[in-house]
Amino acid sequence: MSETRLFTVDAQGQGSRLDVFISEALEELTRSRVQKLLEMGCLRVNDKSVKAGYKLKEGDRISLEIPETRILSAEPQPMDIPIIYEDEDLAIVMKPRGLVVHPAAGHEDGTLVNGLMYAFEGRLSGINGVLRPGIVHRIDKDTSGLLVVCKSDRAHQVLSDKLKEHDIDRVYHTIVHGNIKEDRGTVDAPIGRMDNERKKMCIRPDGRRAVTHYRVLERYKGFTYLEVTLETGRTHQIRVHMQSLGHPVLGDPVYGPARQTTDPGRRLEKEDFWPGQILHAKVLGFEHPVSGEFIRFDSELPPYFLKTLEILRNYT
Repeated sequence: MSETRLFTVDAQGQGSRLDVFISEALEELTRSRVQKLLEMGCLRVNDKSVKAGYKLKEGDRISLEIPETRILSAEPQPMDIPIIYEDEDLAIVMKPRGLVVHPAAGHEDGTLVNGLMYAFEGRLSGINGVLRPGIVHRIDKDTSGLLVVCKSDRAHQVLSDKLKEHDIDRVYHTIVHGNIKEDRGTVDAPIGRMDNERKKMCIRPDGRRAVTHYRVLERYKGFTYLEVTLETGRTHQIRVHMQSLGHPVLGDPVYGPARQTTDPGRRLEKEDFWPGQILHAKVLGFEHPVSGEFIRFDSELPPYFLKTLEILRNYT
């Protein structure tokens, strides 16, 4: 059962941020957890929804509903996950679009991790804990493509270090709105979470450094087909950087335009086809963490991507 806690702000608490006040009053709750409870509507001041940075006033009445804690665990589940390569230390898999990588609130099962545990019979690295066995890096739910999975802790540690040093080749293909005039370009802009929408990322001066290189492959009427290379790997990096250029990823449900409000979207709907997010992790290359051999994998474009290209080429 959930637990409800009530507070009345006294003179000592006046002027404090709401999230700071609660995290100090209840040591078991971190500020990030308090902010999550705010997003869930579990935390109110004077029976009204407020932001995490709300400055408290003496006499404010705070009500906090703490949901019952659910202990998540990852259980093996049979799933069709293409395995591109496998040895005793790691595997390369093809993540389909629409599949969440690891269990979390709202996605307790049916994730890539559940499928990996079944496919590899639990033989996955344990460095990232029970909910993320074998997971070194992630790609978004609505992004398809290559993902490296570690089966041994020794491989996991080395590859984690390589990611931090930006020593892994990661190349994506995407289609974006509009016509990018330059054949090549680089976006070097720091990324952090938005203050008022914590699930969304944005460019902000106090964010973490993020660098994206892009190259035009083809141009269509209203769209550009790009090859994108990541120098860093921030959450939603390609999607945020493309939006910052005024060329959001086609079908992006968060950073792109609503399809019914754009001419390209209406054209695609006339074809009885809306492609969803067009972003595919096509190339993955790195020095093998045990053998030292450089290995590189280049995947085929998935059917949804190929169909989109076919339709757009017919518009030119």
